[in-house]
Amino acid sequence: MSYEDTAVLLLSHGSTLPYAEEVFKDICAKFKANTEFDAEVGYMKVAHPNLPEAIKLLNERNADLKRIIAAPVFLAAGIHTNIDIPIILGLEPKEVDPRQPDGNYPEGHYLYGLEEVDFDGDIDLLGPIGPNPKLLDIINKKISSALEDSELDDDAKTGILLVVHGSRLNYSKEFITDLFGQFEAQCDYPCDFGFMELVEPNIPTSINKLVSENEVDRLVVVPVFIAPGAHTTRDIPTILGLIEDDGHGHHHHHHHDHDHEHSHDHDHGHSHGHHHHHHGHDDVKMEFEGEILYPDPICDDDILIEILKDMVNDAL
Repeated sequence: MSYEDTAVLLLSHGSTLPYAEEVFKDICAKFKANTEFDAEVGYMKVAHPNLPEAIKLLNERNADLKRIIAAPVFLAAGIHTNIDIPIILGLEPKEVDPRQPDGNYPEGHYLYGLEEVDFDGDIDLLGPIGPNPKLLDIINKKISSALEDSELDDDAKTGILLVVHGSRLNYSKEFITDLFGQFEAQCDYPCDFGFMELVEPNIPTSINKLVSENEVDRLVVVPVFIAPGAHTTRDIPTILGLIEDDGHGHHHHHHHDHDHEHSHDHDHGHSHGHHHHHHGHDDVKMEFEGEILYPDPICDDDILIEILKDMVNDAL
């Protein structure tokens, strides 16, 4: 195999929000600029190109293509990486689907009546990124950038909370437990982690524990997510009290000394300072009245591109 007959498929979940797609286009462009591989982003669902469409694009650009390295741009393993993506690619799933153990998906399910992948070569599906130590460099950059935007002085006591999505499977907890262990060992601030949903401890519980055990004037809440989406721009800010849900699915942003709205131009990595109001999450109320700094997700950070390059090179 050579660079000429091998291409890379960067796998994404897919989002209805257009700026998530823009981030993955940027990730793909940076990956291609920093490697000798042709590459394409393929979305598991919702967005286009879907996985078969992305493979078709790679094949059309290179008639000599013999191998596609499919690299999930996912932080943790889960149903998507172990079951959904292999099935969509025409590969054997890595485990039995707890949602549909017999493998027969009902009409309307996104795994029902799948489009066949038209490729005669080899598709090598890699594992997710996992608790890669290089992620700590990205997290530390996010924290430093957020603190530069703080409205408090340098003497303010700071706490750090890492936030991930959460999964009914144990993979997500294994990922953040490992990554947080590495982070805590090199962090000078009191810190903890929390889950957005499905798993305990949830975000308010983790914040309450962190501030009850430490004197904290401000919190940097780092979303350990690849790209912006509904979770990072709506769900987590609502839990943090940065925006308010009126109960009808409408979200109102809290404005303070400066505009808090996310611009969705996520190349700049700006974070914003806010003062928290009490909001419930899973019947737990946060007991924190200090400043909350909330930086952007990982996006197309150069270190992420290095990680993806390493993953592909290790597969060669």
